[in-house]
Amino acid sequence: MPIIKSAKKRVKVAKKATIRNSKTKRSLKTALKAFVKSPTAKSHSAATSATDKAVKKGLIHKNKAARMKKQAAAKAKAAGVKHTAAKKAAPAKKPAAKKAPAKKK
Repeated sequence: MPIIKSAKKRVKVAKKATIRNSKTKRSLKTALKAFVKSPTAKSHSAATSATDKAVKKGLIHKNKAARMKKQAAAKAKAAGVKHTAAKKAAPAKKPAAKKAPAKKK
């Protein structure tokens, strides 16, 4: 057991991080297993999203995530599933105001 105050704090912080990381890893594994069991567009989307979250939190390396996503895409293609990326609707652009050409004097 640590004696120094900062070491005690690091133990607490590490414990919280361990719990948070294990939850993220578990959700990643669950999403991947669900996709392998029944490859659908929804499960493929969930697996891709979980992989991206794990990378963002630093749990897995980005190249490993790319490899996992590539393998999932190959399985989806073999199963005939098309992955439709959720596209956000772009805000409507205002038409640019056209200026009249400068008058010659």
